[in-house]
Amino acid sequence: MLSATPENGLGAAPLVIGVDEAGRGPLAGPVVAAAVVLCKPCPGGLDDSKKLSAKKRAALEPQILRRCAWGLGVVEVADIDRLNIFGATMLAMTLAVEHLVDALGGDPEAVLIDGNMTPAGRTAGWCWPARAIVGGDALEPCISAASILAKEHRDRIMREAARQHPHYGWERNMGYGTQAHIEALHRHGPTPLHRRSFAPVSQMEMFA
Repeated sequence: MLSATPENGLGAAPLVIGVDEAGRGPLAGPVVAAAVVLCKPCPGGLDDSKKLSAKKRAALEPQILRRCAWGLGVVEVADIDRLNIFGATMLAMTLAVEHLVDALGGDPEAVLIDGNMTPAGRTAGWCWPARAIVGGDALEPCISAASILAKEHRDRIMREAARQHPHYGWERNMGYGTQAHIEALHRHGPTPLHRRSFAPVSQMEMFA
């Protein structure tokens, strides 16, 4: 499921969507974005996913999924290599908001995005008022919730991928370029889930 709305409804407050992504930097795997509208009661303890323990994130994710309206956008490796990671991230955000808006049946008053740029004017299909907020995942609870959903969803994808490609330690490094991951990459070569447009994958002799 890529989107859902809570059973208790959204009430009459203006719709404000928070958006964040996970997976810009790894050498392997997709980039994932989440879009969230907070509902009442709002889950307590929301914060930037990077500041939360794995245990806390795991506890918050089902609360967000149950209590909030949300959408997910996943852009796979082939499109990351085709678009570049910035374009792929903007596309993932657009898809996440699109799924959420479709589920809600109405447009938001504002979309708050973690970072310093938005997909507005950069990605076909983006048609909502957007505002970038640097450090927004720690400042705006709706963005915090989105950061948790994006990270938890992507982590699950990488743990599942690790079962198919066990040499790279993705269940631990989530596709990031740790020393062990890079050593395995040189020893075993890249998988279909490695980003050919990223160094050191692109610098390997077989792709030179």
